[in-house]
Amino acid sequence: MLNENIKAIRKAKGLSQEELAIKLNVVRQTISKWENGLSVPDSDMLISISEIFETPVSALLGESIIEQEADDVKAIAEKLEVINLQLAKRKETRRKILHWVFITLCLLLVVIFVFFLTLNSAYLNWDYGNPETAVQGVGVHIFEWLFIRIAPVAAVIAIIGAILTRNRKLHGL
Repeated sequence: MLNENIKAIRKAKGLSQEELAIKLNVVRQTISKWENGLSVPDSDMLISISEIFETPVSALLGESIIEQEADDVKAIAEKLEVINLQLAKRKETRRKILHWVFITLCLLLVVIFVFFLTLNSAYLNWDYGNPETAVQGVGVHIFEWLFIRIAPVAAVIAIIGAILTRNRKLHGL
């Protein structure tokens, strides 16, 4: 709601994102993030926006105008708290997804490594006079050669990524 109100009032006032950004001393991308709901302005910035738009903060937040200033501050604080909780949930979901991607990458690397160990480079004994087995042998050899060189780096990155994205609350950090 806040993002839609900022966009609607900005357009009603005839301001571009760039013009509003200049008045607020922020970059245009910040205005775009607010209007697309990717982030929210803090309370000081909400006050600045309301002054530029000549609109009460409560109207920006979608409420009817309340005369008492204490109620305005309380309402703003409650709405910002809800928005902050939503953003925190999004961030936590992204962290979990990234964590499992790193763990999956580690497991995939182990599976491929075990596969190559059990294969025992059997392609070296293939009949390279036969075009089909020659192409397969070269393909497997290239994949194995690249894997052995890239896998250690990928494994280190995946392990570090999994460690950095783990849930710190559970580990007491």
